[in-house]
This record gives sequence, C-alpha cells and structure tokens, in this order.
Amino acid sequence: MRPRTLWLGAVALYGLFWLWYDGFRGPLLPEEVETYMARFEARPEAEPERLAVVRNFLESDDGGEFFMLNLIRFHEGEVAVPGSDDLEPARAVLEPYTRHFVPGLLRRAGHPAFVGDAAGRYVEHWGVEPDPGWSFSGVIRYRSRRDMIELATHPGFDDAHAFKIAALSHTLAFPVAPGLVLLGPRVWVALVLALLAALGQLALAGRSRAA
Repeated sequence: MRPRTLWLGAVALYGLFWLWYDGFRGPLLPEEVETYMARFEARPEAEPERLAVVRNFLESDDGGEFFMLNLIRFHEGEVAVPGSDDLEPARAVLEPYTRHFVPGLLRRAGHPAFVGDAAGRYVEHWGVEPDPGWSFSGVIRYRSRRDMIELATHPGFDDAHAFKIAALSHTLAFPVAPGLVLLGPRVWVALVLALLAALGQLALAGRSRAA
C-alpha cells in the first residue's frame, strides 16, 4: 500500500462522515410538517401555545443543524417511579428516559455538545421569572429539525417521556442557531483520521527501510 492510498482513504472516510453528520435531505416539506404536527398534536403535553411554536419552528426550517439549550430542575427528594410503587431520587428516575433518548439522538447524528450541573444561582437577570434553582444544563446538537421532530414523535417515545415528567419540576428549552463551534466532531474526526493516516505512513516507511 502506498502513502497516497492511505490519505485518499482518510479523505473518503471523512467525506462519508460529513454526509452522515451534516445530512443532505434539505428543509422539511409542507406535507412533512403536517405529518409531524399530527403526531405531535396527539401527545398529552401538546398545548395550543406549544403547538404554535413547534409549527413555526418546523415551517421555518433551513435544513441545517441547530442546538437546543436545556435548563432542568429536578424534584427534590424521592419521586414515584412511573409504572411502579417505588420511590427513587429524581436523577435516577430520569435515567430510563436518557437511555431511550440518547441512542436515538446518536443514530441521527445528534449528540450532547455541553452538559453540566449548576454551580450556583443567577448572578445576573432581569425581565425574567425568579431563579427556580436550576439543577442541570445541557446543550444538544441536532443534525436538523427533521431529526428532532422524528425523535420527539417516535412511537416509543411516550413511555420514556413519562420518566422525564416524573423527574423534573421545571424545564426550559429553546433552539439556538449554530454559531462558532471550535472543537466539534467536524474538527476532531478530521484530526483523528489525519493522525491515523500519518501513523500508517510512518509504519509503511519503517517497513520499507527494514526490507
């Protein structure tokens, strides 16, 4: 194998990754919006105001990625586990939801971009409700609005969503347009492939000298 083949292979692999990570299906079509909205309207938490917000978000789809900022406050103490008489800490009750949500997210090229526990209360705020005492914050990357609504309206999502409702006392989520992402997967996947190609080239060179 020649070094050139290694580098061409690395470029080809990155191209395949890029096609999967960024997608190429384009914005949601009007008929898709109606299909997903019909599914979303059947959900128990689908209030009129929320339906209007979701519809506007889907209808203004640009086909590209976005990030969802999530603020979470867990119930204090132990809460009832859906479907049983057991009581567990709220974080533990949320785990079945997370186990369902994350694999579906990863299959659709989404992933957590940032997660962390709250380190304190508001240090600056005005024009908003008082600090409820957020427990946790997370930023989730979605490949597209289509991927988000497919995951949110998946038939198996309702059972898992009951654990989220049981665990959280407050939650806030809103989408954010992509900005400057310094070290996202586009960068580190390229670096890993370049490193592997370089190591392969060094190994080939060492083998040639030994021969």
